[in-house]
Amino acid sequence: MSSRPIAIYYEHPEWFRPLFAELDARRVDYVELKASCLSYDPAAESVDFSLFVNRMSASAYLRGNGQGIFFTHSYLTHLQECGVRVINGNRAFALETSKALQLRLLHSLGIPFPNTRVVNCTDEILVAAAQLGFPLLVKPNIGGRGAGIVRFDSSEQLRASIDQGKLELGIDQVALVQELIPPRGGHITRVEMLGGKFLYAIEVFTSGEDFNLCPAEICRNDPDAPKAGLKVQACAPPRHVIDAIEKIVAHAGIDAGSVEYLTDDRDGRAVFYDINALSNFVAEAPRLIGFDPHVRLVDYLERQRESQ
Repeated sequence: MSSRPIAIYYEHPEWFRPLFAELDARRVDYVELKASCLSYDPAAESVDFSLFVNRMSASAYLRGNGQGIFFTHSYLTHLQECGVRVINGNRAFALETSKALQLRLLHSLGIPFPNTRVVNCTDEILVAAAQLGFPLLVKPNIGGRGAGIVRFDSSEQLRASIDQGKLELGIDQVALVQELIPPRGGHITRVEMLGGKFLYAIEVFTSGEDFNLCPAEICRNDPDAPKAGLKVQACAPPRHVIDAIEKIVAHAGIDAGSVEYLTDDRDGRAVFYDINALSNFVAEAPRLIGFDPHVRLVDYLERQRESQ
């Protein structure tokens, strides 16, 4: 086993306290690397840690740390070329920061997803809307926590939003125009994966108007979180859904993350729409799902370090 510490690379100041607490409780040697202010030597051939855990958030730009998103792409490439074992490496982070790439992956695997157009200007949003019909969603390509997702129920509503300059395409000026699928039971399902295998699943009930579905306690306390809170319950997805998600994370290179899907109320199909390389664990996990997922995560990290 390497004597060098584990590096925990993160941006949000609060989300990772439970992870750090579990590492501290076990006296695991680790270092904190803050993605919002960091540098590296591109000529370096080695680093001072045994394992690099990428927990960078695609929503960093909401906290004034958008530079960290673009920095992370090159940094992960550097680390991997140095031979470092990276948890959620460059392939995973590329998908985390591009909903368009996520849908292309789903298509390549033959996995259903909502009818979508990818656009880079507001004129094309109107064209896409005419093709897809209403209701629909407009989503920034780089999102996180439902940021910037807007529902439109008519062409008049959409055009007014564009004319008034209210519609934001996101920090890369790329957006998805996507059909709005009615979710059976009024909920989406988030399936958490660890080491390529099923960890747990929850149903998150939504009004269809608010798209910040983060179920973690820190998200509930965030001023941008849904005002009325979220109703969340544990569930057991069917085997064919878990098989599909195992295939997704394997091809995405995601070591720890989640995939979200819903059941289309019109025909009962499972439709997949979001792949997360950074996913906050559900609040009150021992009560809700019967165990603390941070314990399982640190178990996994220690096994990965021991294998280096």
